[in-house]
Amino acid sequence: MALLIKRAPRSPFVAGSTWRRYIIFFWALLLFSFAPPPAKKGLRTKNVIIVVIDGPRYSETWGATPGIIPQMATRLKPRGVFFSNFYNNGFTYTNSGHTALTTGINQPIDNFEAELPQQPSIFQVWRKATGKPATAAWLITSKDKLHILANTLNPEWKDQFQPSVDCGISGPGSGYRADSLTLVAAKRILTQHKPNLVLINFMEPDGFAHAANWENYLRGITRDDKYVGELYDFLQKNRAYRNTTTLLITNDHGRHLDGIDGGFVDHGDDCEGCRHISLLALGPDFKRGRTLTETYTLTDVPSTVAYLLGFPLEQSQGKVIQGLFKR
Repeated sequence: MALLIKRAPRSPFVAGSTWRRYIIFFWALLLFSFAPPPAKKGLRTKNVIIVVIDGPRYSETWGATPGIIPQMATRLKPRGVFFSNFYNNGFTYTNSGHTALTTGINQPIDNFEAELPQQPSIFQVWRKATGKPATAAWLITSKDKLHILANTLNPEWKDQFQPSVDCGISGPGSGYRADSLTLVAAKRILTQHKPNLVLINFMEPDGFAHAANWENYLRGITRDDKYVGELYDFLQKNRAYRNTTTLLITNDHGRHLDGIDGGFVDHGDDCEGCRHISLLALGPDFKRGRTLTETYTLTDVPSTVAYLLGFPLEQSQGKVIQGLFKR
C-alpha cells in the first residue's frame, strides 16, 4: 500500500499542501481500519473473586439483618452494592446454581458430580482470551463435587484452558471439608499464586441444613459471614489485590419455606425460599452504600465478570449489571 502511495502522480489540479493532507488522512483512515477496538477505559478491576455461601435461606440472612451476618450487613454493605431482589431463576440445587454462576446458563445438571456443564466456564473463556496460565484462575471449594466446574462437555473446549482446582478434602471423591480450612486454602493460594479469577465455595449452611441440624445451620451462616469479613480484610492488606479487586458474595440457592417439603432441611423447587438469594458486590468500579431493588439473577454474574475483565461471553443468558457501576 505504501508503494502505491509513493508512486501516485501528483495531480496538477491539487495544491501541494492539500495533497499532503490527503495522504495523512488516507494513512489515518487505513490505520484506524486495522486497529483493534479500544480497550475498556476507566475500569480499575484486575481481579475478580466470587464467594458462594452455599444454601442459606434469605429469611435467616438478609431478611433478618444484621442478625447473624454482622460482617456483611453492617461492615461490608456500606462499602458496596446490595441486591435485595437477587434470584436463582433456574434449577435450585448446588451444581446447577454454580453452573449458572460460572457459565451464564441455567442448566439441569446431575447434582452428584456425574455430569459436566454443557458450555465452558468463565475460567476457560478468560484463560483462552488472555493466555494466562492455569494458576491464574482457581476453584477453591469446600464441596469436592464442584471440581466439575473446571471442565465442560462442549467438544471444542473439553479438557482445555481449565483453571486450577482445590476442591474438598483432597480432590474429587474425598468428601467435604470444613469452611475454615477452605478459607486457609484460599489465603494460601491467593498469596502464593496471586490469581486474577477465583471462585470460593463455603458449604456449611447447606451441609448442616441437610442434616436437619438447625443450630449448626445457623452457626454455619455466622461462621461464613466471619470468613467473608476475614477474606475482605486479607484482600485489603495484600498489595496484589488492594484497590484492584472486585468481590462478589452470593449463594447458589436458598431453601424451602417452612411448611414446604420439610422446610429448611431441603431445597430444589421454585418456591420463594429456594429462589430468593442475595448478592453483595464490592469493588473499585462500583458505587458504595447502595441497595438495588431491580431483579437480577445468577446468570447476570458471569456476564458482569466478563465485562469487568474484558473478555467475551456470548453464550451467557444473563446481562451486565450496569447499575453497579460508578457514573
